[in-house]
Amino acid sequence: MKGIVFLGDKKLEIQNFEDPHPGPDDVIIEIKASGMCGSDLKFYRANSGPSSLGLGGSDKKVIAGHEPCGVVVELGKNISKDFISIDTRVMQHHYRGCGTCSHCSTGWQQLCVEGVAEVYGVTGNGAHAKYMKCPANTLVNLRDDLSFKSGAAISCGTGTAWGALERLLLRAEHTLVIFGMGPVGLSAVMLASKMGANIIAIDINAKRLQRAKNFGANFLINPNQEKDVITQIMDLTNGLGAHCSIDASSSPLARAQSIKCLRTWGKACFVGEGGDVNIDVSNDLLRKQITLIGSWTFSKYGQAECADFVAEKKLNIEDLFTHQWSINEAEEAYKLFDLQSDGKGIIIP
Repeated sequence: MKGIVFLGDKKLEIQNFEDPHPGPDDVIIEIKASGMCGSDLKFYRANSGPSSLGLGGSDKKVIAGHEPCGVVVELGKNISKDFISIDTRVMQHHYRGCGTCSHCSTGWQQLCVEGVAEVYGVTGNGAHAKYMKCPANTLVNLRDDLSFKSGAAISCGTGTAWGALERLLLRAEHTLVIFGMGPVGLSAVMLASKMGANIIAIDINAKRLQRAKNFGANFLINPNQEKDVITQIMDLTNGLGAHCSIDASSSPLARAQSIKCLRTWGKACFVGEGGDVNIDVSNDLLRKQITLIGSWTFSKYGQAECADFVAEKKLNIEDLFTHQWSINEAEEAYKLFDLQSDGKGIIIP
């Protein structure tokens, strides 16, 4: 089979791989949709490899793609058909830990006390290929009323937004500021809108801001075109500031603003990978009793809860996708995605 491999420095290759075979506790998924995530660009662009983001591994080159969705086509010998069966529609929680510690057993394999053993699509072969091997205990059933594309989005980008909103304990009366209208930020707009929140969307790209408006944002701010971002947020919140914020941009400036824009007792959540932030701890945090949260995606059970919410609220998260590509079109796909000027892309093997 063919698989997409990131080489770094904005280069990739389509390489040939043997079709995978399951170990005793594994399954093989035939991939029906593999989402392109903003965090993929960290590895597409850089030469430093996953270890630079604290993901372990040997920085070996692997099949990319960590938003898998498809159908189970083969079972390892230890997998009971009562647990999972052939032709089951599934998403995959794209981490492997020890499987038995307090974190792994509650669905947080990325937080394994022994360290995350594999991040699929980053340190282990992922979903930008026809088939993918993974442990059966990483599977999440895909409801019949959700498409494979929707399942791929939930498997990282939309699920990451869900995880952040859960950590923020978002309520309908809250004003939420979201920095960065990439796939995660736009997902947060869609989800928070259905939760009843008042949403302020921020991005320097006018096209992405328009999409945010279409998805339910109440107010739009373009830092390149208007007055100071913090001043605008204060104007929109009667001088009090927002109840909570999400930074999905990884921009040091936006991260600092996501804290400064909050009212007393506010909460800021960082989900963007890499980079840093510079804040005045006393004035920006302590004097306002601010809570700062780091959120690394979601648990396996949170992924299922996100899928249920999307289905029950009839959210058309396929609208996040603006481009669809085959494996053979990978170079063109990632060159366009690297511009971060449009919506989300998806690989259909």
